[in-house]
Amino acid sequence: MENYNVFAGAFVDRSGERRKDPDWLTRAVVSEEARFVPVWGDLCLVGGDPPHAVRLKRAEVEGFVDEHNLIFLGLFRNQPAFALAIESDREQPFSEYGTFENLRFLGTRLPLDEANLVAHARALVLWHASQSYCGICGSPALPHAGGNTRRCVNADCATEIFPRTDPAVIVLVHDGDRCLLGRQESWPEDRYSTVAGFVEPGESLEDAVRREVFEETNVRVAAVNYHSSQPWPFPSSLMLGFIAEASTGEIRLNDGELQDAQWFTRDQLRSGFPKLPFRISIARRLVDHWIMLGDDD
Repeated sequence: MENYNVFAGAFVDRSGERRKDPDWLTRAVVSEEARFVPVWGDLCLVGGDPPHAVRLKRAEVEGFVDEHNLIFLGLFRNQPAFALAIESDREQPFSEYGTFENLRFLGTRLPLDEANLVAHARALVLWHASQSYCGICGSPALPHAGGNTRRCVNADCATEIFPRTDPAVIVLVHDGDRCLLGRQESWPEDRYSTVAGFVEPGESLEDAVRREVFEETNVRVAAVNYHSSQPWPFPSSLMLGFIAEASTGEIRLNDGELQDAQWFTRDQLRSGFPKLPFRISIARRLVDHWIMLGDDD
């Protein structure tokens, strides 16, 4: 299997043409094949040992379904899959099937395809919760196209609103023998990670890498090479990973976002200090990739 980042992978046939077929959706949502992925607030339903994402049948979710809280995700394992949004102020449901867990701490324990599915569901549920009104005229906006967009109810406006994904660059900067890692004050003690930041309007990804690294650490980078990407549903970012070569080495914390930044050798990273990023993140994959490059020398 391809070496995917956690939450990534084309495991769901998103079936874009079916989103616009209300007759097909009406039949699918009541079919015996349909499966529902509950999201209670921002938590996902997990059961079993080892854990798996719980997908419920239609009969098991009756009483929780209304016309506005289902989102068609696509076909998963050849079955129609729907996210089921449940407001957090309701009593926690479905305890007979599992427990609702924080996906941030669970992603690496789920099968890759199920992690991808529930990340998709969580991101769309949270987007709907934040997009009750049209940003153009202020009228209410309701789910459309199987919940994959929203549409303004004002007939004179009728704006179709698409889910928001925020692109962010994340970069492992190295000078050959050392890599550059930083830490924020709020992180666990001794935890260091790669430099990251959001892409600004009118900015290329490569320019965003160079700007963010300089703003946070004062280090200039030359060559910037793409590595991989990771959907990050906390709530809705796309992490775009890069490996970059440093052209300067002096560290200065220019914008105050980091509490500290240092150069580390591969031996230091293997020693237990610093503590590395969580394995769920693309940051950890970038660090591990750079360490392995040294093993190949």
